[in-house]
Amino acid sequence: MKLLTVNFLTCAVKACKTSAASFPLHFQDAEVEQREMDYNPTFLTNILPRLEWDAIITVAAELGFTNVPSTKPDGNPETEEEQQMMRNLHTLLLETEVMEGKMVCGNCGHEYRIKEGIANFLLPNHLGKLYSEPG
Repeated sequence: MKLLTVNFLTCAVKACKTSAASFPLHFQDAEVEQREMDYNPTFLTNILPRLEWDAIITVAAELGFTNVPSTKPDGNPETEEEQQMMRNLHTLLLETEVMEGKMVCGNCGHEYRIKEGIANFLLPNHLGKLYSEPG
């Protein structure tokens, strides 16, 4: 699962849909791999406005990546330093994959297992019924 993907995921338990604590999901026991990809600055520039930057910073820090800028880049690097920052973001968001571990909801604590890079978002029946039926 690419790190970029996590920025678009929230807890599947219905009771968590209105809770700010359900996003981002937090990695635990994560096994991370780097898979090299061609650098695509156009894609990065187009995806940056859609990213919740605070969530990117949180998730990156949980995985040990502490060099994420505190403010979201504008996607138009002018200096060599800004170009390098965009390449670093490419590495973090597109080349970094969580292969094993779990993601945990900060609201309800539900754990979503990750196996071979794929997260399981299917809820057990008791959770689906417990949280989806009124009163």
